[in-house]
Amino acid sequence: MTTVAGKQGLGSIAARLERLPHSRWHVKVRFLIGAVTFFEAFDQLLAASALPVLTEDWHLSTGQATFAVTAGSVGMLLGALLAGWLGDRIGRVRTVALGVATTGIASLAVALANGIELFSLFRFVQGLGIGGVVPVAATYINEIARSDKRGRFVLLYEMIFPAGLAAASLVAVWVVPNLGWRAMFVIGALPVLVAVLLPRHVAESPRWLLSQGRTEEAERVIARIEAEVEKAVREPLPRPADAPPEEVTRGRLRDLFTGRYLRRTTVLSALWFVAYYVNHGISTWLPSLYTKNFGLDLTTALVYTLLSNVTGLFGTFAVALVIDRIGRRPALVAALGGTALALGTLALAGVTSGVQVAVFASATTFFVYAINAGLYLYSPELYPTSNRARGAAFGGLWNRLGVILGPITVGAILGSGGSLSLVFVQLACVAGVGALVALFAVETKGRTLEELNA
Repeated sequence: MTTVAGKQGLGSIAARLERLPHSRWHVKVRFLIGAVTFFEAFDQLLAASALPVLTEDWHLSTGQATFAVTAGSVGMLLGALLAGWLGDRIGRVRTVALGVATTGIASLAVALANGIELFSLFRFVQGLGIGGVVPVAATYINEIARSDKRGRFVLLYEMIFPAGLAAASLVAVWVVPNLGWRAMFVIGALPVLVAVLLPRHVAESPRWLLSQGRTEEAERVIARIEAEVEKAVREPLPRPADAPPEEVTRGRLRDLFTGRYLRRTTVLSALWFVAYYVNHGISTWLPSLYTKNFGLDLTTALVYTLLSNVTGLFGTFAVALVIDRIGRRPALVAALGGTALALGTLALAGVTSGVQVAVFASATTFFVYAINAGLYLYSPELYPTSNRARGAAFGGLWNRLGVILGPITVGAILGSGGSLSLVFVQLACVAGVGALVALFAVETKGRTLEELNA
């Protein structure tokens, strides 16, 4: 069971977090956690940027190229599972710092790889860090946000992720042709510096501390946060409202698959799979499609890829503005439906030019990135504090399965001589199924994390 109620109970800590006005403290925390997420996104897309050059330099077959891409994705899958357990066991901040350090060190090792085998091995290790950091970081941001503005607060933070993807594409446009693909992975090692700073400047989640029975420490942390916020806003803090209801959970993994959580976990897993199957089925192969299928030069291919990531950034911003008003379920249904429409239209149009693909791929990423950001908000809302990182990371497991199977399926179609229209029509069908699944999602708009899990 969760800790006892009372002045220092979970409800009281939650009520004190809920009454905090937005301040420099929130900005500082969101910036530091955002820096982590930025570099994780940057590192995630490095393989796609390097793939056209590696394919030529190392004479890779389609199967070898697919293996190089999916090695990192397999690492992300296992990293999500491990980090979910660690996040609920040793804390959100320490888990994020450990994952970031792993990502940075492995990126440097990838830069030194002299063959596809070592490249894939170190990408696997790098994936362990990337897969673990993002869901646990999103869990932390959810736990410090107010329920009435949680959607906008979390999603404006989540914009950092597509910004990192866009930055990777932008940097690749100049770095890969001029300095080579290895330089990209050297840049990807910079997160090691962030890993050192994070535990010193970001307090552990008071909600998590209390769920672990560390009541006095939780009280010290929330008091320190209150003092910093009060100093920033230069006025007394409002009185806390009545404490939300207490969460009731034993924090066991099997709790994710029983009672009301079975529906939540099932729907969430399906949505994560669909979103990332479509996302990576497109993004992983785009640079290679532009160069191999349409004869574009590398710089043009990377510019077109950058365009897709920029529109994704706008999609994330758009959903951040509306999700607290319209709710999570309508936003997810609309974004998945838009994805299916964009991809279906491209398939029916016949996929005749690189420009055409760039336009429709960019329309697709507008919706897909909105889905992805929405799910990072939605996942932690569905689970109690003692199981929140595990629940969010279990969704991350399914998104990594999508990350793996999306590129593999596209690679198999291309490798067997299938048409590009077939590539995009099957992605549209998967997105359409996701839109139907989203109709069964539990609405969480405007409710505290404790109310959702009492």
